[in-house]
Amino acid sequence: KMDIKTHLNINKSLSGEPVAVGDGKASVKLTTTSEMAADDKGLVHGGFCFSLADYAAMLAVNDPNVVLGAANTKFLKPVVVGEEVIAEAVVGEVKEGSKKRTVTVSVKRGDTEVMSGEFTCFVLPKHVLDA
Repeated sequence: KMDIKTHLNINKSLSGEPVAVGDGKASVKLTTTSEMAADDKGLVHGGFCFSLADYAAMLAVNDPNVVLGAANTKFLKPVVVGEEVIAEAVVGEVKEGSKKRTVTVSVKRGDTEVMSGEFTCFVLPKHVLDA
C-alpha cells in the first residue's frame, strides 16, 4: 500500500492515478479522455499533462504541506485522446534544513517521452492557506 500524504482530494480522472509512491519517487498514470481534447482531432491540451507531472512531483515529495513554486517544462510530442501517459518523478538532493525540493519529471507514452520538466517545490511549516 502506498502511503500518500498530500493532495488527497485531487481528481484522479483529470490528474492521474498513483502507481508507485515512496523514497523520493512517484509514478502516476493518466488515461486521456475526450474531455481533455483541445480540438476535433483529439489533441490533448498540454495543461492535463502538466497537471499529471505536477501531481507526480507533489507525490515524490509526499509532504502534506508541499507546494509548487516554479516549473520549467518542455512539451516534446503531442498526446491524443485515449492514450495512456505515465509521469515518473524523482526528488533531487536536498540540502539540510532546506524547504526547497527540486523534482525532475518525465512523462512518457510507452517508450516515447512526451513532456519533461523540473519542478521547484517547497515544503512549508504549515498549510499554505494557514500561513
